[in-house]
Amino acid sequence: MITKYIVLNETNKILMVLRPYQYYAVEKIVDRVRNTDKNGFIWHTTGSGKTLTSFKASQILKEIPKVEKVVFVVDRKDLDYQTQKEFDAFEKGSVDAHGNKIDKLKDKKVVFIFDECHRSQFGDTHQNIKKYFKNAQMIGFTGTPISEVNSIGKIDGAPATTNRLFEDCLHKYVITDAIRDDNVLKFSVEYVGRYKEKEGSNTYIDTDVEAIDTQELLESPKRLEKIADYLIAEYGRKTHSGTFNAMFCVSSIDVLQKYYDLFQKKKEEGKHQLKIATIFSYGTNEESKDADGIYDEPEFRMVAEPQAQYGDSHSRNVLEKYIGHYNEMFGTNFSTKDSQTFYNYYNDVAKRVRSKEVDLIIVVNMFLTGFDSPQLNTLFVDKNLKYHGLIQAFSRTNRLLGEKKSQGNIVCFRNLKSATDDAVTLFSNKEAIREIIIHPIEDYIELFNSALETLKLVAPEVDSVNSYQTEQDKFEFITAFRELMRVLNILKSFADFDFDKLEMTEFEFDGYKSKYLDLWTEIKGKKDGGEGKASILDDVDFELELFHRDEINVDYIISLLANLTDSNLKGDKLELKKKEIRDILSGDAKLRSKKELIEKFIEENLPHISDGNNVNEEFEKFWNNEKNAAFDKIATEESLNKDRFRDAIDDFLFTAKTPKISDTLKLLEVKPKLTERNNIGRRIIQKVQNFVDVFVDGVNA
Repeated sequence: MITKYIVLNETNKILMVLRPYQYYAVEKIVDRVRNTDKNGFIWHTTGSGKTLTSFKASQILKEIPKVEKVVFVVDRKDLDYQTQKEFDAFEKGSVDAHGNKIDKLKDKKVVFIFDECHRSQFGDTHQNIKKYFKNAQMIGFTGTPISEVNSIGKIDGAPATTNRLFEDCLHKYVITDAIRDDNVLKFSVEYVGRYKEKEGSNTYIDTDVEAIDTQELLESPKRLEKIADYLIAEYGRKTHSGTFNAMFCVSSIDVLQKYYDLFQKKKEEGKHQLKIATIFSYGTNEESKDADGIYDEPEFRMVAEPQAQYGDSHSRNVLEKYIGHYNEMFGTNFSTKDSQTFYNYYNDVAKRVRSKEVDLIIVVNMFLTGFDSPQLNTLFVDKNLKYHGLIQAFSRTNRLLGEKKSQGNIVCFRNLKSATDDAVTLFSNKEAIREIIIHPIEDYIELFNSALETLKLVAPEVDSVNSYQTEQDKFEFITAFRELMRVLNILKSFADFDFDKLEMTEFEFDGYKSKYLDLWTEIKGKKDGGEGKASILDDVDFELELFHRDEINVDYIISLLANLTDSNLKGDKLELKKKEIRDILSGDAKLRSKKELIEKFIEENLPHISDGNNVNEEFEKFWNNEKNAAFDKIATEESLNKDRFRDAIDDFLFTAKTPKISDTLKLLEVKPKLTERNNIGRRIIQKVQNFVDVFVDGVNA
């Protein structure tokens, strides 16, 4: 394992060891090539790391004496870019994309590895490769193999299947395996919208009945606007207040245009502030459809030929306008003038979706396969999906990313229930539905209330935590409350969730949360100070991200402070409101560092403000004064050059990297003794971090 199955990732500077299923797949491929000339394929579910597996297989295969070359084949240019980037991360320069060397190989032993050996391999290109390369051996990878059930074409008169094309399945690792191993997440699927036949009728339209002209219904302006409003309203809940982002897949370019224009209009009206981008094919290819009647985008290299070839097509003009919005939003200069410029636009959109600079990406088919972004946790669907297309699209949302991302959210505006069940059954088994699709909300309410019973045994009241004397008591409370948080995190993603459904009020939950944070602060303080002996709490994972609420920020607190200037608020009522604000400050991890200063403003400045409209301006003055005073205090205490100190803080904010001790010492007006340098450097770094925590994060700097 050490000598053969560890990969150095150059980009992230980490060692990666293959997981067991990846190891077995590579071993099967190597054995197949070493001992036979037969083809074969690997069925590893989407998100399981096929690129790393195929890279390691390629690396070992090229060392086999009889193998002249390993050729990696992708079915779209966007995957070509993504795969080459990942291969380069594993071994710089490992991919040679120059086709002029191919002629020398047509009679040699060449192993072709196909990145996605499903539907795109059933055309002429695959057959031409086989005819041209006389000694080729084909190895395929797929997360969604084509069987007779979901086949849409024919090979020599028989249904086109992955087995017919690549012969044997060498190794299988399906979605249920990946979920059990915690390599991907489950899906939470919700269905929104039902369509009555006529006013006052209790009969609902089945959108699968061919006799009904459902296109008029599904594309009606009233329906599209309702969906747009629903998406705007639910976006925050589904993405944990923008911690993640979302994709919206629709049925056609025409429908995409209607949705995009709706979102743009509502943004101009001030109804949302989402950063929305889109990308789709255009030109002569845009009318191609698959067997299900769904618009099917062709290979990437065909979608962006020079404008002269297609003339002034409607969809091209529309996309040009939308790219113009994108350019305004991000200060870029993309267009559809030629293939390379459009390709650069595609890559930039993908990069900004991955970095969460784009909140919502609207697509028809692009990005629904092969696009990986752990930051993406929600897929809104207004499109018919089936079998491999459905699993591939859903799988855009289930990459792992921290405790807060507990599942991939799927919101369907069409009735895809039976299609989902059929797809899950095809690619795993009939019993797998409950393993892949997250349970209904009632099950999680029951789980929450059960976890609440456990918590109450440990801490019957919020203040019970104050009396804990032993570490064991604290440990039991931490683990009990953490389990409650985990279940609540899932519950909050349901559209119909409300605290009224639980046996605990939100106010009581926040009280326990505050105690949980107090323990975290206490333990963190002991660790930072290096005090005491080894503790059972030293390695407790507090999972703070589970309950950080991004909508609770300084701006929100200021709005609450403005209400305290109401002349009707006096005596006990005023003190109660102040206590509520203090509880919020105590209960939010990112606000606790600012708590002391905000409380100072409440006690010293707020009583002198009579008009709530002036609170924001007065708070900003107060904050800047406190920030400048804190800055001067650190500079004076540590004898720092103020200009260099200010630059150091700016660098820290820009890079998000902790300064080096050697760089920190350059801030000093007087060079310290050699024996004191490390201690002084560490002390200054800590003060810089504390300063940033208090005055910058979440506050207008």
